[in-house]
Amino acid sequence: MFFALLVATLVVALATAYVTARFFDSAVQKILARIVGDDLADAWRKYLRFAILVVGVSGGVRLWELEKYVTASRESATLELNGMRWTLEIYRTLIETLQSIAWMMLLFFLAAMIAYVIVRAIEIKHHDKHLGE
Repeated sequence: MFFALLVATLVVALATAYVTARFFDSAVQKILARIVGDDLADAWRKYLRFAILVVGVSGGVRLWELEKYVTASRESATLELNGMRWTLEIYRTLIETLQSIAWMMLLFFLAAMIAYVIVRAIEIKHHDKHLGE
């Protein structure tokens, strides 16, 4: 039963991360094309999609939490995997996956905003320089 739960949480986390990566794909492509150019944007987008999958799965499949179904502690016995616990673990996997991806995307968009401001400032400076000549 534990292995089925492990596989189920892995599948839920992978599916959630994949759908989320597809959801952000066009926005990420536009941002990267503006910041790094069309030549590098596709490679960076693929890397970011991979990072979303890794962060989503590592955040969603919490092995240290699933250990409570395998090992008994001194205070309590091993927990039983019943329907309510399955529902709770699947829901927790979904939420933790989305939460991990949300933090990662927040950091990406903050870095992209800073990069955009820098690129824009350079463009304005370059444009003003050519107007002065």
